[in-house]
Amino acid sequence: MKKLDEIMELMTDEMADFKASIIKLEELSKQLSTLSIPISTEAFEKNLNIFLGQQQKENNLKDQVLKEIDKKLKYARIIPNYLLILVCSLGIVLLSLLGYFGYSLQERQNEKFELYKILMETNKERYQEYFSEKPEVQDDFKQWLEEKK
Repeated sequence: MKKLDEIMELMTDEMADFKASIIKLEELSKQLSTLSIPISTEAFEKNLNIFLGQQQKENNLKDQVLKEIDKKLKYARIIPNYLLILVCSLGIVLLSLLGYFGYSLQERQNEKFELYKILMETNKERYQEYFSEKPEVQDDFKQWLEEKK
C-alpha cells in the first residue's frame, strides 16, 4: 500500500506538472497567434510591385548611362585632334627646315666648287706664265710630279 500511495502521489505530482505545462503552452500559443503578422497576398503583391518598379527605374538609368558610354566610345580617339594638328605642323616645319638647309648646303658647295675652279684656273695661268719664263723649272716640276705618283 505504501508503494501504491507513493505511486499515487507521484502520479498526482506528474499530472499537476503536466497540467501546468499545458496551461503554459496554451498561453504561449495565444501569444504566438497575437504576435504573428498575417501576410496576405495583396500586401505581398503590392510590396513586390513597388520593389519591381524601383528595380525597373534603376535598370533604365543604368541602360541610359551605358548607351552614353557606348556613344562616347564610338566617337573616341586615341590621339586628340589638337595633338594631331601639333604633330603635323611640327612635321611640316621640320621638313621645310630640312629642305632649306639641304638646299643652302648644296648652294654653298656649288659656290665653293666654283671658287675652287676659279682659283685653279688663275693658278694654272700663273703657273703657265712662270713656266714660260723659266722652262727648266717646268722640266724639274714634271719630274717631281712623276716621283710623287
